[in-house]
Amino acid sequence: MEPIEILYMTNQTRDDATRSSTMPLLPFNWQIREAAILASHAMHAIDSAGRVHAETPHPFRSPYQRDRDRIVHSAAFRRLAHKTQVFTEYPGDYHRSRLTHTLEVTSIARTLARSLAINEDLAEALALAHDIGHPPLGHAGEDTLNELLQKDGGFNHNRQALRIMTLLEHRYPSCSGLNLSQEILEAQSVRAKLPTAPPPLLETQVVDAADSIAYDTHDADDAIELGFVKLDELLELPLVAKAAANVDSQHGKLDPLLLRRAVLHELIELQVAGLVTQTSARLHTLKNPSVAKIKEVSSDGNRIVSHDLTIQRGKEELESFLFQRVYRSDQVMKVRRQSQHTMRDLFFWYCEHPNTLPSGYFQRSETLGVPRSVADYIAGMTDRFFNRDAAHRLRK
Repeated sequence: MEPIEILYMTNQTRDDATRSSTMPLLPFNWQIREAAILASHAMHAIDSAGRVHAETPHPFRSPYQRDRDRIVHSAAFRRLAHKTQVFTEYPGDYHRSRLTHTLEVTSIARTLARSLAINEDLAEALALAHDIGHPPLGHAGEDTLNELLQKDGGFNHNRQALRIMTLLEHRYPSCSGLNLSQEILEAQSVRAKLPTAPPPLLETQVVDAADSIAYDTHDADDAIELGFVKLDELLELPLVAKAAANVDSQHGKLDPLLLRRAVLHELIELQVAGLVTQTSARLHTLKNPSVAKIKEVSSDGNRIVSHDLTIQRGKEELESFLFQRVYRSDQVMKVRRQSQHTMRDLFFWYCEHPNTLPSGYFQRSETLGVPRSVADYIAGMTDRFFNRDAAHRLRK
């Protein structure tokens, strides 16, 4: 068999490929594939701003496919399997971890990206990376580290993800971090609300919307499973009631468990379908939208990827219900206070004994300061490692 030549395309050859019906569609030629399926408002990988540390292009993976793979193979991503989503120290394996939440966000983001003809590879990479900066113990851990670092710039899981991407991961001999594409870093800076962040690409907006859809629906599912709320209570909310009405019209009467699963599935479907319809209509009004046009329209904080007013109000009501009945329930708050107390004690212990930090963190403490290096180390722990380490370090 003769070797197949791998083609690299310029902007001109990309346009030629779109017009040509005779050019072969090689399965690994990502430039031709993107030119054929992506809309003008999508971020094409060939137009990427590149990486901080230049690299030779891969023969058959696009830059964003490489980003996705680097994220999946990172230590920070693997640790998500044992980091809390919402419910800390509750028995059972049913409810979500940070990893399962991330995979659910990625699934929804890919559906949205494909439906809107934007870059699915970029959206997938952004979704997989969006929570890698979360510390153990969920938002209780994040709030505690932010409190402890008030004199050192605070702590935010979105900013921490950027630190992981650019500094804390060590996988390549030529540089620190993962050396991801500029579009990944810029999207994460949008999530971190940095003053230097550019207007968000559609792919960034899609991932933010997918994140909201996933946690609203799946936190409700976990809350029912763990007995915090009943499905009947959720059915009093307009958006959930609409989903239930659709289920009833399609399937009739169902047993309670199947009804719950069907309603929550339909709740996702309602939001995704509504988002695609609303976003498509907005794009149509722009008339031949480009990436530059998307950034221009989004520069003042307006999101093109957004729900209509009815669904948005329904989501806000659902989120308010979950906040009051679940996130701030007596049971969750009791565990939250205990976890935060332990994290404070462990943080101060390491600040008093910085030489016990792993070598990389200890070395960085000389330039970053001990509190920041301690926070970096604790933020990288899984829940179970945190509990074991705290029991060992803080034993009386």
